[in-house]
Amino acid sequence: MPQLSLYIDETTLKKIETAAKFEQVSISKYVVRKLNESMSKSWPENYQDLYGSVADESFIAERTKDFSDDILREEL
Repeated sequence: MPQLSLYIDETTLKKIETAAKFEQVSISKYVVRKLNESMSKSWPENYQDLYGSVADESFIAERTKDFSDDILREEL
């Protein structure tokens, strides 16, 4: 398996060590998991729960348009 060397500050290393210990995994497994999560093309966990959490009138969902006045298309 390929290896990667990183230069990070002591504060960041302590945070990684603490998080890995909390999740009961090795530092390598923890970092690989976090890198994979950050590069995945999906919405963050519980993202959908944010809908409606902003109390601002500019964030109100637009009403559905009424298309009854549109011109009918010619059928082919």
